[in-house]
Amino acid sequence: MTDRQRMWDERYAASDRVWSSGPNAEVERIVSPLPPGRALDLGAGEGRHALWLASLGWRVTAVDFSAVGLGKGESEATRRGLAVDWAVADARSWQPSPGVLYDLVLVAYLHLPEDVLGRCRRWLAPGGALVVVGHALRNLTDGVGGPQDPALLHTLDELRAASEGLQVERCEELVRHTEGGDAIDAVLVARRPAA
Repeated sequence: MTDRQRMWDERYAASDRVWSSGPNAEVERIVSPLPPGRALDLGAGEGRHALWLASLGWRVTAVDFSAVGLGKGESEATRRGLAVDWAVADARSWQPSPGVLYDLVLVAYLHLPEDVLGRCRRWLAPGGALVVVGHALRNLTDGVGGPQDPALLHTLDELRAASEGLQVERCEELVRHTEGGDAIDAVLVARRPAA
Protein backbone atom coordinates (compact mmCIF):
# COMPACT_ATOMS: atom_id res chain seq x y z
CA MET A 1 0.00 0.00 0.00
CA THR A 2 1.34 3.43 -0.95
CA ASP A 3 1.35 6.45 1.36
CA ARG A 4 -1.35 8.07 -0.80
CA GLN A 5 -3.57 4.99 -0.56
CA ARG A 6 -3.12 4.90 3.18
CA MET A 7 -3.91 8.62 3.45
CA TRP A 8 -7.14 8.25 1.44
CA ASP A 9 -8.18 5.10 3.30
CA GLU A 10 -7.72 6.96 6.59
CA ARG A 11 -9.58 10.02 5.28
CA TYR A 12 -12.55 7.93 4.11
CA ALA A 13 -12.58 5.93 7.36
CA ALA A 14 -12.57 9.09 9.51
CA SER A 15 -15.92 10.47 8.37
CA ASP A 16 -19.34 9.31 7.27
CA ARG A 17 -18.88 11.01 3.91
CA VAL A 18 -15.94 13.00 2.57
CA TRP A 19 -17.77 14.21 -0.56
CA SER A 20 -21.42 15.02 -1.13
CA SER A 21 -23.78 12.10 -1.62
CA GLY A 22 -25.02 13.39 -4.97
CA PRO A 23 -23.12 14.09 -8.17
CA ASN A 24 -21.08 17.21 -8.81
CA ALA A 25 -23.42 19.79 -10.37
CA GLU A 26 -21.38 20.17 -13.57
CA VAL A 27 -21.07 16.40 -14.00
CA GLU A 28 -24.85 16.18 -13.61
CA ARG A 29 -25.43 18.92 -16.22
CA ILE A 30 -23.15 17.22 -18.72
CA VAL A 31 -24.15 13.60 -18.23
CA SER A 32 -27.91 13.80 -17.53
CA PRO A 33 -28.87 14.21 -21.22
CA LEU A 34 -26.80 11.19 -22.32
CA PRO A 35 -28.59 7.90 -22.95
CA PRO A 36 -27.51 5.24 -20.43
CA GLY A 37 -24.94 2.71 -21.57
CA ARG A 38 -21.69 1.35 -20.14
CA ALA A 39 -19.82 3.83 -17.93
CA LEU A 40 -16.45 3.97 -16.21
CA ASP A 41 -16.01 6.16 -13.12
CA LEU A 42 -12.23 6.45 -12.79
CA GLY A 43 -11.06 7.63 -9.38
CA ALA A 44 -14.51 6.91 -7.95
CA GLY A 45 -13.69 7.52 -4.26
CA GLU A 46 -16.83 6.78 -2.25
CA GLY A 47 -18.78 6.16 -5.44
CA ARG A 48 -21.08 9.17 -5.53
CA HIS A 49 -20.98 9.41 -9.32
CA ALA A 50 -21.05 5.64 -9.83
CA LEU A 51 -24.15 5.34 -7.64
CA TRP A 52 -25.86 8.23 -9.41
CA LEU A 53 -25.08 6.77 -12.83
CA ALA A 54 -26.35 3.35 -11.78
CA SER A 55 -29.57 4.94 -10.52
CA LEU A 56 -30.07 6.34 -14.06
CA GLY A 57 -29.67 2.91 -15.64
CA TRP A 58 -25.98 2.97 -16.57
CA ARG A 59 -23.88 -0.22 -16.24
CA VAL A 60 -21.05 1.20 -14.15
CA THR A 61 -17.51 0.17 -13.33
CA ALA A 62 -16.06 2.22 -10.44
CA VAL A 63 -12.27 2.19 -10.03
CA ASP A 64 -10.32 3.62 -7.10
CA PHE A 65 -7.25 2.61 -5.11
CA SER A 66 -9.01 3.18 -1.78
CA ALA A 67 -10.66 -0.03 -0.62
CA VAL A 68 -12.27 1.96 2.20
CA GLY A 69 -13.81 4.51 -0.17
CA LEU A 70 -15.13 1.86 -2.55
CA GLY A 71 -16.35 -0.22 0.38
CA LYS A 72 -18.54 2.69 1.46
CA GLY A 73 -19.87 2.98 -2.09
CA GLU A 74 -20.54 -0.74 -2.30
CA SER A 75 -22.45 -0.69 1.00
CA GLU A 76 -24.60 2.19 -0.25
CA ALA A 77 -25.22 0.39 -3.56
CA THR A 78 -26.40 -2.70 -1.67
CA ARG A 79 -28.65 -0.58 0.54
CA ARG A 80 -30.21 1.06 -2.52
CA GLY A 81 -30.37 -2.07 -4.68
CA LEU A 82 -27.98 -0.70 -7.31
CA ALA A 83 -25.55 -2.79 -9.35
CA VAL A 84 -22.02 -1.39 -9.71
CA ASP A 85 -18.80 -3.25 -10.53
CA TRP A 86 -16.36 -2.05 -7.84
CA ALA A 87 -12.63 -2.42 -8.70
CA VAL A 88 -9.92 -1.60 -6.15
CA ALA A 89 -7.05 -0.60 -8.42
CA ASP A 90 -4.69 2.27 -9.16
CA ALA A 91 -6.08 4.51 -11.93
CA ARG A 92 -2.53 4.97 -13.22
CA SER A 93 -2.22 1.30 -14.20
CA TRP A 94 -5.78 -0.09 -14.34
CA GLN A 95 -6.98 -1.37 -17.70
CA PRO A 96 -10.44 -2.56 -18.75
CA SER A 97 -10.90 -6.18 -19.74
CA PRO A 98 -9.92 -6.86 -23.37
CA GLY A 99 -12.62 -5.74 -25.77
CA VAL A 100 -14.56 -3.70 -23.19
CA LEU A 101 -15.36 -0.16 -24.35
CA TYR A 102 -17.37 2.53 -22.57
CA ASP A 103 -20.06 4.93 -23.70
CA LEU A 104 -18.91 7.26 -20.91
CA VAL A 105 -15.55 7.62 -19.22
CA LEU A 106 -15.94 10.00 -16.27
CA VAL A 107 -12.88 11.48 -14.59
CA ALA A 108 -14.13 13.81 -11.86
CA TYR A 109 -11.62 15.48 -9.56
CA LEU A 110 -8.96 12.84 -10.13
CA HIS A 111 -5.64 14.66 -10.09
CA LEU A 112 -2.55 12.65 -11.02
CA PRO A 113 0.77 13.67 -12.54
CA GLU A 114 0.66 10.77 -15.04
CA ASP A 115 -1.11 10.87 -18.40
CA VAL A 116 -4.17 8.93 -17.28
CA LEU A 117 -6.47 10.98 -19.49
CA GLY A 118 -4.57 10.07 -22.64
CA ARG A 119 -5.22 6.39 -21.90
CA CYS A 120 -8.92 7.02 -21.26
CA ARG A 121 -9.66 7.99 -24.85
CA ARG A 122 -8.69 4.48 -26.01
CA TRP A 123 -11.45 3.01 -23.83
CA LEU A 124 -14.31 4.85 -25.55
CA ALA A 125 -16.86 3.05 -27.71
CA PRO A 126 -17.77 4.76 -30.99
CA GLY A 127 -19.82 7.81 -30.03
CA GLY A 128 -18.64 7.50 -26.41
CA ALA A 129 -17.85 10.59 -24.32
CA LEU A 130 -14.83 11.43 -22.19
CA VAL A 131 -15.96 13.81 -19.45
CA VAL A 132 -13.33 15.43 -17.24
CA VAL A 133 -14.15 17.88 -14.46
CA GLY A 134 -11.46 18.97 -12.02
CA HIS A 135 -9.48 21.81 -10.52
CA ALA A 136 -7.80 24.08 -13.03
CA LEU A 137 -4.20 25.22 -12.64
CA ARG A 138 -5.46 28.81 -12.36
CA ASN A 139 -7.29 27.76 -9.18
CA LEU A 140 -3.93 27.99 -7.36
CA THR A 141 -3.76 31.75 -7.83
CA ASP A 142 -7.37 32.80 -8.41
CA GLY A 143 -9.51 30.18 -6.63
CA VAL A 144 -9.94 28.21 -3.43
CA GLY A 145 -9.48 24.57 -2.44
CA GLY A 146 -8.12 21.67 -4.43
CA PRO A 147 -4.61 20.26 -4.68
CA GLN A 148 -1.83 22.76 -4.15
CA ASP A 149 0.69 20.97 -6.40
CA PRO A 150 0.66 22.57 -9.88
CA ALA A 151 1.66 19.24 -11.46
CA LEU A 152 -1.69 17.77 -10.42
CA LEU A 153 -3.96 20.48 -11.82
CA HIS A 154 -5.59 20.65 -15.24
CA THR A 155 -4.79 23.11 -17.98
CA LEU A 156 -6.88 23.50 -21.10
CA ASP A 157 -3.83 22.64 -23.22
CA GLU A 158 -3.40 19.37 -21.28
CA LEU A 159 -7.07 18.52 -21.74
CA ARG A 160 -6.90 19.24 -25.48
CA ALA A 161 -3.82 17.03 -25.79
CA ALA A 162 -5.57 14.24 -23.87
CA SER A 163 -8.49 14.41 -26.31
CA GLU A 164 -6.41 14.08 -29.46
CA GLY A 165 -8.40 12.16 -32.06
CA LEU A 166 -11.70 12.92 -30.32
CA GLN A 167 -14.30 15.52 -31.23
CA VAL A 168 -14.05 18.20 -28.54
CA GLU A 169 -17.44 19.58 -27.56
CA ARG A 170 -16.26 21.61 -24.56
CA CYS A 171 -12.86 22.54 -23.20
CA GLU A 172 -13.10 25.48 -20.84
CA GLU A 173 -12.66 26.84 -17.35
CA LEU A 174 -15.64 27.60 -15.18
CA VAL A 175 -16.13 29.18 -11.78
CA ARG A 176 -17.74 27.00 -9.10
CA HIS A 177 -19.16 28.84 -6.10
CA THR A 178 -18.37 27.21 -2.73
CA GLU A 179 -18.87 28.21 0.90
CA GLY A 180 -15.18 29.06 1.09
CA GLY A 181 -15.13 31.17 -2.08
CA ASP A 182 -14.95 30.62 -5.81
CA ALA A 183 -13.07 27.63 -7.21
CA ILE A 184 -11.91 27.44 -10.81
CA ASP A 185 -12.49 24.14 -12.55
CA ALA A 186 -11.48 22.85 -15.95
CA VAL A 187 -14.05 20.93 -17.99
CA LEU A 188 -13.58 18.67 -20.99
CA VAL A 189 -16.28 16.92 -22.96
CA ALA A 190 -14.89 15.03 -25.95
CA ARG A 191 -16.47 12.29 -28.01
CA ARG A 192 -15.04 9.44 -30.06
CA PRO A 193 -16.40 9.71 -33.58
CA ALA A 194 -19.19 7.25 -34.29
CA ALA A 195 -18.17 4.31 -36.46
